Amino acid sequence: MAWWGKALGGAFGFMMGGPLGALIGIGFGHNFDKGLGSVLADKSFKPGQQERVQAAFFTATFSVMGHIAKADGKVTPDEIRMAQAVMTQMGLTADVRESARRLFNEGKSDSFPLDEVLDQLKTELHRRSTLLQMFLEIQLQAAYADGVLHKAEEKVLIHICQRLGVPLEQLRRLEEMMQAGFGQGSSQSSARTQRSQSLEDAYLIVGVEKSVDDAAVKKAYRRLMSQHHPDKLVAKGLPEQMIKDATAKTQQIKDAYEQIKQSRGMR
Repeated sequence: MAWWGKALGGAFGFMMGGPLGALIGIGFGHNFDKGLGSVLADKSFKPGQQERVQAAFFTATFSVMGHIAKADGKVTPDEIRMAQAVMTQMGLTADVRESARRLFNEGKSDSFPLDEVLDQLKTELHRRSTLLQMFLEIQLQAAYADGVLHKAEEKVLIHICQRLGVPLEQLRRLEEMMQAGFGQGSSQSSARTQRSQSLEDAYLIVGVEKSVDDAAVKKAYRRLMSQHHPDKLVAKGLPEQMIKDATAKTQQIKDAYEQIKQSRGMR
């Protein structure tokens, strides 16, 4: 993707400004691509455009992940391994992982401007609610990598939702999905990810009670698939380097739905 080359050259940091621009400069290097003069001069390149959204999403995702990891005052070797596992699960290439690692480390800093980063992210995403949800999902994936959401981590996640204008009910719903193993790859150590998914887990992932009728199950499934469809997410601004995560999630949703269908005898 074009945004990736520009980010590596440092151009996006210069163009975007604000805390995310500063983080891009740190995460992707300070050497500017001399061939980007025309891009830097393009005043039409504004918040909401896809390349800019991709750069902002990637930068905020991994820096905020580092901040959450240090929510209890320190980052343990286990938490570092968990973050690395999430990067592996996403299928990030070596150069992308290195930038993600730098951003993660910046997020651990005591001076990390969380609120300013979140405010700018909200502006850059320009009402893309599905990307906001994906951002929260990834933060929860990292927090749940050890199978437990710690109190300090939960406190930060609640604050993040409040700052981004995301209803707390949405966070609780995502927590239920994560507790059911959603987004947790086999490379991670949670005991839940090491066993077969139960029917109860399937209902939690799809987001319906066992008592609902078949029509409600189908409606919830279609909504989830629409929210997580990789092509739709990329069109809205999800970096293509993170597409593997979205693809894996759609497969989990399909598997959960098929399990529910079989238990009900649905067609």
